[in-house]
Amino acid sequence: MRPSRAILFWTLVLAVLVVLELAEVFKFFTLGYVAVLANPLAFIFSIVLITILALVGALFIGIYIAHRILSPQGFTPFEEEMLHMREDVSKLREEMDGLARSLRGGPEKK
Repeated sequence: MRPSRAILFWTLVLAVLVVLELAEVFKFFTLGYVAVLANPLAFIFSIVLITILALVGALFIGIYIAHRILSPQGFTPFEEEMLHMREDVSKLREEMDGLARSLRGGPEKK
């Protein structure tokens, strides 16, 4: 069974992010405070870019959660059991009505 291209793509993206995180933890690339403060335009650009990416990510997560909540799914096991109990109760009611009619001597319906 061959995994889909989407799964391979996201696995690759995740692997790249893990490698970048490990590179950051082991300090393969660092920027000093002087380099950040010397170029405020790049700092502001990076803050805005991170904010936009966070908002887009939050939007996609919200869409995914809303889709999962609102998508039609089957009945839960509890709801299925309630439906079976409803059928049982209606059968019992019909049987009791038949018994009551037979005790009163009335005509039976089927």
